[in-house]
Amino acid sequence: MDTLKDMLDEIFHTLRQYKSRTVMTLFGIIWGTVTMIVLLAFGVGVQRSMRKNMHGMGESIAILWPGQTSVPFKGYGRDRSIRFREEDAEILRKQIPELSAISPEYSRWGTPVKFGEQVNRPNISGVLPEYADMRNIQTEPGGRWINDLDIREKKRVVFLGNKLKEYLFGKDKNAVGEYVYVNTSPFLVIGVLKKKIQPSSYNAQDQDRAFIPVSTHAAFFGDQYIENIVYQVRDPRQAKRVQTKIYEVFGKKFQFDPNDKQALGIWDTTEQDKFIFFFTLGFNIFMTIIGIFTLTVGGIGLANIMYVVVQERTHEIGIRRSVGARRSHIMGQFILEAFIIIGMGAAVGFAISFLLIKAISLLPIEDYVGHPVLSVQVALLSMTVLGLIGFMAGFFPARRASQVQIVEAIR
Repeated sequence: MDTLKDMLDEIFHTLRQYKSRTVMTLFGIIWGTVTMIVLLAFGVGVQRSMRKNMHGMGESIAILWPGQTSVPFKGYGRDRSIRFREEDAEILRKQIPELSAISPEYSRWGTPVKFGEQVNRPNISGVLPEYADMRNIQTEPGGRWINDLDIREKKRVVFLGNKLKEYLFGKDKNAVGEYVYVNTSPFLVIGVLKKKIQPSSYNAQDQDRAFIPVSTHAAFFGDQYIENIVYQVRDPRQAKRVQTKIYEVFGKKFQFDPNDKQALGIWDTTEQDKFIFFFTLGFNIFMTIIGIFTLTVGGIGLANIMYVVVQERTHEIGIRRSVGARRSHIMGQFILEAFIIIGMGAAVGFAISFLLIKAISLLPIEDYVGHPVLSVQVALLSMTVLGLIGFMAGFFPARRASQVQIVEAIR
């Protein structure tokens, strides 16, 4: 029986002998490998980009607005306006343990914010310290976010969105430690927003906003009512249950029917997470199917070549069988040859895919479709499909070779 080295020598000798056929077979495998890997990498990139864009506004958060009643309830008429106060957020915090964080949010438009000769009229929001974690607000180095001391002492401090900072101070000037005037009152700039992707918002992009302590906002502007409440759920799977509890708690406090969905407005971003999950799942399945079909075409080409090889070497197979070679040995050699061709094509295909993905990543497309990502999952799935196709492409020709009748083959 031939040793493994002898088998490999014979296989590579055959591949070198029929160079054109080998190259065409390898081209089909390489093309299928590149197509599958790049398509799957784009699928992963799109998924990550959509999640990143969505979570620029926050992860597992919901925004709660007061609305108007639409049905009479316990002697109260319809069309009553519901108004939130700052303490209503604390009521929800105490009565709904499923909440991990919550913040009331004041909102004021039209007030001038000035530095030197530059004046802007951004949205000025009054919030609690935990607002930053919920909304994925990160600070540029050298600055900080609003803290508990700012809340307790009603400090006149302000956190600027990065675009607002650039408008007031320019790109190069450091704003932290400087004073801006809100109306005619000085506010100390304590931090600047680190640039982030945020395609969605509910009143203004964070990059264009100014944030001050919730207590300062109430004292400075004299507002009695807040604009909305932002909350975060510990477990996103409990989001619907939390919404039901909110209607029950506020229905009791404001005297409206808990089933009256117009009394409150809730934008639950976890619903968009579900949409992203199922959309990208379908997108990736579609890409996988296209990649598998393309790679299967290469596998069919390999199988056809293997059948031709078996036919050409029928006489040789008969001689080897006559001197004691087992059917399993004949099958093993042809399956090994198919795997070697698949392996060579896959190696070249992976290398080309890696370079292609790197080149595409240099293009300014991240904000639109994301950059393709050659993840571990993509690599494992590609290798699994390649392995299955290689086995199938080699198995049937190899079985045919092993079933050749010795006398007929020699004849």
